[in-house]
Amino acid sequence: MIQKLHQVMLYVNDQQTARQFWEEKVGFFVKSDTTENGLRIIEIAPSEQAETSLVLHDKQTIEQMSPELDLGTPSLMFETDNIRALYGTLQNNGVTVGELVVLPFGTVFNFADDEQNYFAVKQA
Repeated sequence: MIQKLHQVMLYVNDQQTARQFWEEKVGFFVKSDTTENGLRIIEIAPSEQAETSLVLHDKQTIEQMSPELDLGTPSLMFETDNIRALYGTLQNNGVTVGELVVLPFGTVFNFADDEQNYFAVKQA
């Protein structure tokens, strides 16, 4: 039986740039940044205590190792308890953000990373 979602793999073109984006612009915590057998693995999360993390993998390396994998960016919805503050922080950090939109399940907006992958955030 599956009990929880542990990690989400993000396949990126430039791991260092992706790490800097999530760490410096979004405020994620770097849980680990290791290289084993030439494979760099960067694990990041919204906080040190977060149970689910993102793992930044080099897209080209993974494509060579496992050409059958779908390396597209998953559609992710994050959650925050202060959406307006996060929206302002991301804007101030130079992140491309969409408009704040009020939907039946709450207020949401999207933002793009430096590789133009879009993610969403909703008010908790």
